[in-house]
Amino acid sequence: MKTIKKLIKYIGAIIIIGLIIALFCPTWTSHIKGDNSISALEQVEINGSNHEIMIRGTDKDNPVIIFVHGGPGCSEIPYAEKYQDLLETKFTVVNYDQRASGKSYHFFDDYSNLSSDLLVEDLLALTDYISERLGKEKVILIGHSYGTYIGTQAAHKAPDKYEAYIGIGQMSNQVESEIESLNYVINQARKAGNTDDVLYLQGLTEKIEKGDMFTPRNSVMKYDGSVRLIDNPDGDNLGILLSSEYNLLDLIRYNCGVSYSQKVLVEDIFKNPLPTIVKKLELPFYFVMGKHDYMTTSNQAKKYFDMIEANKKEFIAFEQSAHYPQFEEKEEFYEWMCDTFLK
Repeated sequence: MKTIKKLIKYIGAIIIIGLIIALFCPTWTSHIKGDNSISALEQVEINGSNHEIMIRGTDKDNPVIIFVHGGPGCSEIPYAEKYQDLLETKFTVVNYDQRASGKSYHFFDDYSNLSSDLLVEDLLALTDYISERLGKEKVILIGHSYGTYIGTQAAHKAPDKYEAYIGIGQMSNQVESEIESLNYVINQARKAGNTDDVLYLQGLTEKIEKGDMFTPRNSVMKYDGSVRLIDNPDGDNLGILLSSEYNLLDLIRYNCGVSYSQKVLVEDIFKNPLPTIVKKLELPFYFVMGKHDYMTTSNQAKKYFDMIEANKKEFIAFEQSAHYPQFEEKEEFYEWMCDTFLK
């Protein structure tokens, strides 16, 4: 009996030690070979708040991309390296955790002033920092999902800072997008014979039409409106924990940041949709959309694209993808980026 008790205590001690190590173990991003390469993961003060940034590329002289992640609150740093390996050979790629998101969520900071406007100002300040650090007059700005809500406004406010703006999973009239999304998942559920899903989703119609909520994202994912060619990368707690860029403490920060950011920021998406804010862009812009995207529907993105005034614009449809064409068809996306910006 005493031996069993000792064994239990021993196992318990190992578990506690393991948790402490997982909680506070150092984080890093893998090294890239080359005399002029860069692979950095660090905290930098931007616009009065500490932001986590990751910079990766084989040659610092290559064109620079700033990626603005979605959510709100869904950092892409834990899995970005997996999908941007090709881009890193021809571009220097900057990912950052937005204020109150991921590793940029700090437990004792005051986020009572968090707003989409503040995130836009953060992005503009980050752009200045990156441009100076890497010696670039302009950089390429890419927003993904909610990141397009921030990125489109930044491109509108300061077109001189950017060579071009690229919206992937571009937001538009989000109420209309959610209605399309709801109709899609209801139809798919009906085809699959899932009567309970149909009844549940039909019961949400009034709230969604009023702009009170998103079409449930788990339903969109279930019926292939989020990803088609890969596993859904956002919110994968085990995947985040197993990445070298995040430890257990960072995973806790990630989930706290998602909860807080979505509570504070989502309402703005519905009350102040992008078509009412940005109607003209004074720089080249591109919307890159997966044909099967029902998180931010391709149809509504195209309507928004058509109404924006610009000297140069292009709508690019990826036929096999849903909400993550840059990951689902990463080879095709890489080729498009090279054709567009390196030739």
